[in-house]
Amino acid sequence: MTRAALVHQIKTKKSFLCVGLDTDIAKIPAHLLDDEDPIFSFNKAIIEATEDLCVAYKPNIAFYECYGAKGWQSLQKTWKILPKNCLSIADAKRGDIGNTSTRYAKAFFDQEVSGLGFDAITIAPYMGHDSVIPFLEIPDKWSIVLALTSNPGSKDFQNFANPNGTELFEYVLEKVKEWGTPENTMFVVGATRGEGFLKVRQHVPDHFLLVPGVGAQGGSLQEVCQYGMNKECGLLVNSTRGIIYASDGKDFAERAREEALKLQKEMQVELERAEIILAQ
Repeated sequence: MTRAALVHQIKTKKSFLCVGLDTDIAKIPAHLLDDEDPIFSFNKAIIEATEDLCVAYKPNIAFYECYGAKGWQSLQKTWKILPKNCLSIADAKRGDIGNTSTRYAKAFFDQEVSGLGFDAITIAPYMGHDSVIPFLEIPDKWSIVLALTSNPGSKDFQNFANPNGTELFEYVLEKVKEWGTPENTMFVVGATRGEGFLKVRQHVPDHFLLVPGVGAQGGSLQEVCQYGMNKECGLLVNSTRGIIYASDGKDFAERAREEALKLQKEMQVELERAEIILAQ
């Protein structure tokens, strides 16, 4: 999916919602456990209930890899049914170098090799350009680089400042934007970092930001939009637990849709306020 196509979907659906598919077999409704592939059954129902309300899906790869070959099959089947008008993100947080990164890129981008053809992958940039460029060399794919995350331990490194006051995450933004463009590179910025978006936008005003942490983690959508939205929206706000685990009963898909719809309506208000779409 190109940037232009993504922006078009945001305007069409009046949404910049990304639904996380961190499917935990211990949390899905009990009545699905008798299915041949409970994880896929759950994902399929969630996707069908929310596809008109979101513009991206983000399976967290750890929730599939932990089950070995069976989990990988669930991931392949899930990827195949992801709507083509939604950005598909492999939340893999890969971060190795050279030939290893090239193989990771094949694993998630090359359908003929792996059975997967995601549009985007999350990347940890700690090892430098060697760990990012192999992904950027794949045409028509997105690299989503960790920048300013919302976990408690993020401050151990990301906010370390040099004598000039420049923090490490700022240096990451400056370096990575030299390797890619706003057409193939995004950055992960946690919703709970609030005014940190102001600093992020000083360095990357035009790039899209993938924003986890809204909803169950306590991030404010309004604050994210106030500090992080740009003229084309420039945001993909992810919600996982607040949507996919809204119910553990047979109504789980309906409840997931209700929660996704609430966020979509809030996003519509923000898009109208920013004059990205016309007010209804």
